[in-house]
Amino acid sequence: MDYMIRATAADGQILAFAASTRGLAEYARQAHNTSPVATAALGRLLTAGAMMGTMMKGEDDLLTIRIEGDGPIRGLTVTADSRGRVKGYAFEPSVMLPPNAEGKLDVGGALGNGVLSVIKDIGLKEPYVGQTELISGEIAEDLTYYYATSEQTPSAVALGVLMNRENTVRQAGGFIIQLLPGASEEIIEGLEKKLAGMRPVTALLDAGYTPEQILEETLGGYGLEVSERAPLAFYCNCDKARVEKALVSIGKKELDEMIREGKSIEVNCHFCSRNYEFSVEELKTLYEKAVR
Repeated sequence: MDYMIRATAADGQILAFAASTRGLAEYARQAHNTSPVATAALGRLLTAGAMMGTMMKGEDDLLTIRIEGDGPIRGLTVTADSRGRVKGYAFEPSVMLPPNAEGKLDVGGALGNGVLSVIKDIGLKEPYVGQTELISGEIAEDLTYYYATSEQTPSAVALGVLMNRENTVRQAGGFIIQLLPGASEEIIEGLEKKLAGMRPVTALLDAGYTPEQILEETLGGYGLEVSERAPLAFYCNCDKARVEKALVSIGKKELDEMIREGKSIEVNCHFCSRNYEFSVEELKTLYEKAVR
């Protein structure tokens, strides 16, 4: 089962999150029929989104992470809530690229240069939007940079997706470690050394490490205290009623054109790839709603 933990260490000077997300990454791969590099990119961002979503306090709060780049995948969008539910998609899910110089899936090459945006809808008139340029396109480094520049929170973000030979997801997960205001220089230096010597998060997951053990590996010497364990899942709240509202909102002119063609239409949800079919009669009913 996919889940994440929240923990503190060093007497509250460190806040940490770790997650295991193989199931939701594989669900996304199947839903979108993603190529290996697109699976790795989307799986990383889904993992980050799931952890970042649980950092929000309100039950109805929503977090969206959007990456737009000049690489062949063009971009990614992930949305998460505070209850560990996350969904997302790649703009060009079938992109194929050769491995990078290290022999790994070239997520950075797939995204290229671009912009990372974090949008937090917490019930205010306008959502909070933080935006930074992509540093590497590898996503973890980009989010580390985002936290440092947009939220002034020194952080270490590690994300990974490991694929099987038949291109299913073998392992996926990651962690976010943040230094809270007032963290001592001794803690900062010690943590930097510890992180520099760590194995990649996919290596830890493939060795059977749980999220608890991953944080123990990183923060075990700092009095790690786990405060929360929460399930994670790929979840899309689309349904036919929501799609109907979207169709009504496009206006009567467009609906009239669809009706005149005399064919049923199919609407696809970007986030989960579910298809919704509307007959001509259903379109006529929606047209009447749009006219009112």
